[in-house]
Amino acid sequence: MKELNDNVKVVDIEEEMQEAYIDYAMSVIVGRALPDVRDGLKPVHRRILYAMNELGMKPTQSHKKSARIVGEVLGKYHPHGDTAVYDTMVRMAQDFSYRYQLVDGHGNFGSIDGDSAAAMRYTEARMTNITTELLSDIKKDTVDFVENFDGTLEEPEVLPARVPNLLINGSSGIAVGMSTNIPPHNIKEVIDGVIELIDNPQLEITELMKIIKGPDFPTGGKIMGRKAIKKYFETGRGKVKLRAETKIEELNNEKAQIIITELPYQVNKAKLIKKVARLVREEKVEGITDLRDESDRRGMRVVIELKRGVNPRIILNKLYKHTRLQTTFGIIMLALVDKEPQILGIKEVLNHYINHQKDVITRRTRYDLNKATARAHILKGFKKALDNIERVIKVIRSSKNSSIARKRLKDEFEFSKKQAKAILNMRLHRLTNLERDKIDNEYEQLEKKIKYLQSILASEKKLLDVIKEEILKLKDKYSDDRKTKIIDQDIDLDLEDLIEEEEVIITLTEQGYIKRMPLDTYRNQHRGGKGIIGIKTKENDTVQNIYTTSTHDYILFFTNMGRVYRLKGYQIPESGRQARGTAIINLLEIESDEKVTTVMPISEFGTDQYLVMATKQGIIKKTKIDEYDTNYTGLIALTLIENDELIDVKLANDEQEIMLATKQGLAIRFSEQDVRSVGRTARGVKGISLEQGDQVIGMEIVNEDGDLLVITEKGYGKRTPLHEYRTQSRGGKGLITLNRTDTNGDLVEIKMVDENEEIIIISEEGILLRTSISEISCTGRNTQGVRVMNLNEDDRVASIGYVD
Repeated sequence: MKELNDNVKVVDIEEEMQEAYIDYAMSVIVGRALPDVRDGLKPVHRRILYAMNELGMKPTQSHKKSARIVGEVLGKYHPHGDTAVYDTMVRMAQDFSYRYQLVDGHGNFGSIDGDSAAAMRYTEARMTNITTELLSDIKKDTVDFVENFDGTLEEPEVLPARVPNLLINGSSGIAVGMSTNIPPHNIKEVIDGVIELIDNPQLEITELMKIIKGPDFPTGGKIMGRKAIKKYFETGRGKVKLRAETKIEELNNEKAQIIITELPYQVNKAKLIKKVARLVREEKVEGITDLRDESDRRGMRVVIELKRGVNPRIILNKLYKHTRLQTTFGIIMLALVDKEPQILGIKEVLNHYINHQKDVITRRTRYDLNKATARAHILKGFKKALDNIERVIKVIRSSKNSSIARKRLKDEFEFSKKQAKAILNMRLHRLTNLERDKIDNEYEQLEKKIKYLQSILASEKKLLDVIKEEILKLKDKYSDDRKTKIIDQDIDLDLEDLIEEEEVIITLTEQGYIKRMPLDTYRNQHRGGKGIIGIKTKENDTVQNIYTTSTHDYILFFTNMGRVYRLKGYQIPESGRQARGTAIINLLEIESDEKVTTVMPISEFGTDQYLVMATKQGIIKKTKIDEYDTNYTGLIALTLIENDELIDVKLANDEQEIMLATKQGLAIRFSEQDVRSVGRTARGVKGISLEQGDQVIGMEIVNEDGDLLVITEKGYGKRTPLHEYRTQSRGGKGLITLNRTDTNGDLVEIKMVDENEEIIIISEEGILLRTSISEISCTGRNTQGVRVMNLNEDDRVASIGYVD
């Protein structure tokens, strides 16, 4: 190996890269992206405010050019781009970005429409009143100072932050591998919460929520529900749903208009209006005739005019669904605690603020005490000197210089060095009787102040009382009413909020295309008709199932792999009669080798109902339906053995009978009580014994007043009275339910029907027939049936569904 120069260091490249990346990540986390839990500021915000304070840009002083502030920050404290500094300062001046602005801007500082601020050479700024509270007592050794980037100056590590800035203004930022998004809150509520927590450290979150209601955004709006608020109060994470503040105005001509007066936080008004206009052009939202922005300096006002007879509530809810009139604010209360990122609940944030104030007040008290003690020491020397004024003057006059005079004063009168120096610097007018009285009064007041300051340092209760007293003054000075309302409900924007309730048909193809159509798309036809096109399938794709349901219902999707997914009826996109539909993988997070085999509409999850499941190999299972009442996606519905698939699912009530039918035309009827209820992930028990090559094609719950309808692949069908099927024991081979021939083909579907009902039959090529049950002959078990649907030579029946 070639020898290396002594100045060359051999390192492992992998270790070096890891260390370098970790150093970079921590630099971003601590030095840029995350706020300190104590003052709620990131370094750039802190440096801007400190620089303004050092430049004397108080609220009582005139505004100064923004470029001057940016230059001060860049040159002394923040060695980064001027754009980053100016953009940060601009945000702190925007009343739609900050709940309580920290910068008082003069000039164009941008708008809620997304307009950018004017260049820094044109705008001016100064501190706001509340900013002075963040910097209050910073000269009294209340916080630690650290060297700036080049070691020539010092800057505060944190600000005293007399107001709980992290909560009242919030914070957002993206670090390396983590991010923070803390919402703003109302200062009055937060201060009341601080005081309550000081008085009762064991305060429960539910009690705290009565004081701090939740986020209070600068743009107002409405928060839908309190569940998410409680979650982030407890865990530091949550998602709150925000809606715009709107009202519906009725006009004289029987028309209505929607007025938007407040927007969700961080929503761009101009982009929102463009989005609404695009939805109208694309006919995704119908019924809007005009859209105007009438906002002015008095407030926001966006007007949406509607056609005569249009339901404004439905239009508004569609806009909530498709635009940012409704948004989700994801909350991650991540902040730096002792330079380490931590996710904090709201009580933890408040406790860190209280502890910071305890530290600030303690350090300020110590500073004031030291200053008062030093002054009292000097005054004590003055008093002693005035008591011995003639001798003091004689010593001073007889000394050759000030050093000798100082030494003689220390030796003859036992003055300290500081006292002797102060006496030598005393002006002659202090020797008058009036000045003597002032010294005595000042000394007496200092003695009281020293005792008071010492008592604060000696008692945590007194220390906390000081914090309470001072923040109550801040509450009186800065408190205001909430801007964001909280609506006492938890929403998931159900169908009821979006569209009128209607009966619909849902079709699903073999290759996983699904669509929703209004039921009245199809007229009733006679038995033996050819039907009309119900769906245009892709090449080599066939229709698998058809269902009638309501747009209000939940739709449960059971897959061949034994898992279940859930949607609302309205969430299935509506398509035209000949349209293919939407790929179901766009709606459900199913696996690549997984396909939906059964779709079940559910109006509600009753506790007295069961889901009965049947598999291709004849296994049957029963489970309480409420075990599936969850938004969790991809639940295990049952456990399957190798080469078995779930083929059908039905609702039952534990007092009914079940029928299973096979491809080769056999059926078995047995009591549901023969199948005991098991857990969601269990396998089940044998329902029917199958012959070689046979498989279960369907399952029905017995209705004694109905008939059993069977449909074959070649469009033949028949009804058979239920009394022809005697009840057997579960697990038997069953009875003949169809005389299967080459003419009628294999059995594909069974249904319990009543002669007053209608059904819809759909073929693999997408031909759909709607017909009455009374049109289908009622015959015995061992018969071939009659032609119900006239199919093309290569077409086959895919599925049948009820018309409710």
